[in-house]
Amino acid sequence: MGEDLFQALRERGYVYQCTHEDAVREAVNNGPLTFYLGIDPTADSLHIGHFFALMLFRRLQAAGHRGILLVGGATAMVGDPSGKSQMRQMMEREQVEHNIAEVTALARRFIRTDGANPALIVNNADWIDSFSYIEFLRRVGAHFNVNVMLAADAYAKRIALGGLTFLEMGYMLMQAYDFVHLYENYGCTLQIGGSDQWGNIVAGVNLGRKMRFQADGREAESDVLRGLTCPLLMTRDGQKMGKTEQGTLWVGREKTTVFDFFQYFYNVDDADTAMLLKLFTEAPTAEIDRLCRDEIVAAKQRMAYEITRLVHGAEEADNVTRALRALYSREAPAADMPEAVLPAPEGRIDIVALLTESGFVPSRGEARRLVRQGGISVDNARVEAEDAVLEATAGTEVVLKKGKKSFLRVKFQ
Repeated sequence: MGEDLFQALRERGYVYQCTHEDAVREAVNNGPLTFYLGIDPTADSLHIGHFFALMLFRRLQAAGHRGILLVGGATAMVGDPSGKSQMRQMMEREQVEHNIAEVTALARRFIRTDGANPALIVNNADWIDSFSYIEFLRRVGAHFNVNVMLAADAYAKRIALGGLTFLEMGYMLMQAYDFVHLYENYGCTLQIGGSDQWGNIVAGVNLGRKMRFQADGREAESDVLRGLTCPLLMTRDGQKMGKTEQGTLWVGREKTTVFDFFQYFYNVDDADTAMLLKLFTEAPTAEIDRLCRDEIVAAKQRMAYEITRLVHGAEEADNVTRALRALYSREAPAADMPEAVLPAPEGRIDIVALLTESGFVPSRGEARRLVRQGGISVDNARVEAEDAVLEATAGTEVVLKKGKKSFLRVKFQ
């Protein structure tokens, strides 16, 4: 492999924590090694946080390392308490199976599953479901100290809020055993994931050492299993990236339109542009730094386009670019623009009601403020007064514009 891939990953923002940094660096730079990333199918799509981890997967695979994507058909039935203030809603097996199919199809956009060095996709239900309750407790649970588990961040927050369940405590055991199983059956020695998975990854590393000691009767000289986490995708001001007024930013276009997806990234703060270019494009870091310093608008356009192209393909990214150009030049509205459907009023609707009932603006106070500041347009005409009213009947539609970059088509029926 030759180059210092580990340092390149660090410079681009992918490295946050390692259980054994020198050993991980050596393996990443001089592999090939076998690594895995786990995703629980708790929804029928991927969000931008999954996308970040899959990009790390993609880069390691491109460097010649062997990748395994674990889709957690078993762990999704329990639910990871990490970062949650309350227990996840339990899902039925049929919903989990549906989500697995959807998530797997989306993941194939980012990782290579055919040709040279294909990634392997596995489901942990294939081995977890084969255990009886007693057998799993004896084989895995015997190696976990409850006091240590309760001190982990994943559980400490839930304990402080008074809501940790016994069901959720089993999650760490299951994910830890996944790592051991993949090592024993596929030679997997590295787990990657977001920093919120640090406690679960460390648990897998420790379980591997304890189970090898149990089998060999002696303490191993060093851990065979190792972990590497990437940081959570955060904005410069400390907010979790991928949260919008409408909710989570999804990869599936059925949940987040390509138009909204592009617009989200084009609208990020200027200060976050370089980070996103380094994470999601192949542009050299020196070129990115220069572009963001000297041509920030061009940098943001390139960033939003490249991320949209990566997720949705070049044709969709080109369509959005053309649609936005048409909007800015007062041409026809974009076909892929996000939409809201409202019941037709009795001939007229006031602008504040239109903005809030469509969900385009979160409150009446915010709507009035934006109008006063000249930040709202309807069909490319600026709204001048807070008490402005529009003619609206069934079958008509209008295009709302907020600031320079946010659009919404409203249809009345």
